Amino acid sequence: MEPLRIGILGAARIAGRAIVEPAKLTGARLVAVAARDTDRAEAFAAEHGVERVHASYQQLLDDPEIEAIYNPLANGLHGPWNLRALAAGKHVLTEKPSASNAAEALQVRDAVRSSGLVFMEAFHYAYHPVLRRLQDLVAKGELGDLQHIEATMVMPPPPDEDPRWSLPLAGGAVMDVGCYALHAQRMFAAYGGGAPTLVGARAGERKRMPGVDEWLNADLEFPSGATGAVRTSMAAESVEFSLKVVGSRGEAFAPFFVLPQNDDRVIVTTKEDTWVEHLGTRTSYTYQLEAFASAVRNGAPLLTDADDALATMELIDACYTLAGMEPRPSSTI
Repeated sequence: MEPLRIGILGAARIAGRAIVEPAKLTGARLVAVAARDTDRAEAFAAEHGVERVHASYQQLLDDPEIEAIYNPLANGLHGPWNLRALAAGKHVLTEKPSASNAAEALQVRDAVRSSGLVFMEAFHYAYHPVLRRLQDLVAKGELGDLQHIEATMVMPPPPDEDPRWSLPLAGGAVMDVGCYALHAQRMFAAYGGGAPTLVGARAGERKRMPGVDEWLNADLEFPSGATGAVRTSMAAESVEFSLKVVGSRGEAFAPFFVLPQNDDRVIVTTKEDTWVEHLGTRTSYTYQLEAFASAVRNGAPLLTDADDALATMELIDACYTLAGMEPRPSSTI
């Protein structure tokens, strides 16, 4: 397969592990990077072997050698630059969430449909064997009928000046880490009779940051009667990124489902036995880039396409609304 030719919008910290390392492992070319600070872009290119630097995001989008864009900008800039990348004829791999709100996600989805380009939201965990094994345990009846899913995404607080706390940049606990927990619930729709519905949400604001959620808890229900619980916070004492799937015959627990390369265990407990399965520490980002490249080159379907991104964003907006908060505002560029 011809190496994918990628341009990177911004020199974000996450790009090192989310696109640079996977590109090296899969043979993709990092053609160019652009950042608001050209010196920072130059340093990023030198450190990570990016072929060239562009003076602006738009100049990068106009580069004819680039066929796909990786967008790790601040949350509020995902939607606008995803739209510009699609308008420039580029395939898009965007960090999550793909937009600031559902209205913006709908614009992106419509642009993807009209362009015929590949669009992928970077819920990388969904491509790793850990998530697939949790789904298989339910699908094959090893846990019995699906009864409950618990998704926990909590972490210590970033500094107050971190853009993840910025309302104009679509910050907040749900937008940063909670979106994973909500998305994970949706990944079990096939085993719960359909997509889960939000039935309850409670949230707390960050002090001196009106409208920005420090934590949010949500309750969901599947058409089958199975339930879901989401707990997310950016003010916890320690990190916990876990997923528990409970059935009528047993349960399975992934202690670090979002980053299985750090802990690839699935712990299965039934009435008869308990055992631990190791699903491999090859990075979820590498699986993700392979799936993206296969979609671009071969038309392979994606788990986290623009339709999936819209459905997740609708659920995020519903959480904010039911918790008495406003969905994140759209950004302008």
